[in-house]
Amino acid sequence: MIIDPEALSARERYRLLISTVVPRPIAWVSSMDKAGNLNLAPFSYFTAVCSTPLTLLFCPAVSATTGQKKDTLQNIEENPEFVINLVNEANAAAMNQTAALLPRDQSEFEFAGLTPIPSETIGVPRVAEAPIAYECTLQQIVTVSEAPGGGAAVFGEVQRIHVSDELYAEGVVRLEAFRPIGRLGGSGYVRVTDTFQLERPKV
Repeated sequence: MIIDPEALSARERYRLLISTVVPRPIAWVSSMDKAGNLNLAPFSYFTAVCSTPLTLLFCPAVSATTGQKKDTLQNIEENPEFVINLVNEANAAAMNQTAALLPRDQSEFEFAGLTPIPSETIGVPRVAEAPIAYECTLQQIVTVSEAPGGGAAVFGEVQRIHVSDELYAEGVVRLEAFRPIGRLGGSGYVRVTDTFQLERPKV
C-alpha cells in the first residue's frame, strides 16, 4: 500500500502518524507565563538533539479543532525557560491527568495533585514526583505550520539535570529502576519490559 498524505484528512494523517512512529518517549513540560501561572502538559513528539550543548526538543501541536497554540508554547514565548520532566510507571496516571484541557490560568499541578518544587537555574519549577528532570532555557522555536494540525519544534538547552539517587549508577540511569513508559497510538502506552543488545559493526 502506498499512501499520499495529502489524500488523507488531517485526522487520518494524525492517526496514521501516531500509530507508526512508536514508541515515543514523553516530555512532561512545566512552564510559566509572565504572570506566574504554572502549566504542566505531556508531549510525545519529543527527543534528544545533541550532547554539546546538551539539547532536547519537543513539538507542541496547533489544535486541529480550535486552531490555537498550546498553553505551553504561549508560555515559553513569554517566558523562555521550561523543565522537561520524565515520566515512568509510577506517575503515568498523574501525567495523564495533566493532559486535560484546563483554562490557561488554572494549574495542572494543582489539578493532578502534583508538587512544584524550585529549579536551580530557572524560575520555572519542576515536578517533585518526576524521577528525572531537565532544566532548560529556550534555544529556538522552529515553526513548521500555524494551521490547525500544524506545530513547532521547541529546542531547549539543558542547564541542570535532576536524577533520583536510586536511579543513578556509574554515570547512567538504571532502566530497571527508572521504569519509563512510552506513547503508542490512540490511548495506548508501553512499558519497557523486554530489551535486547546489538553491537555496532566494526569495519
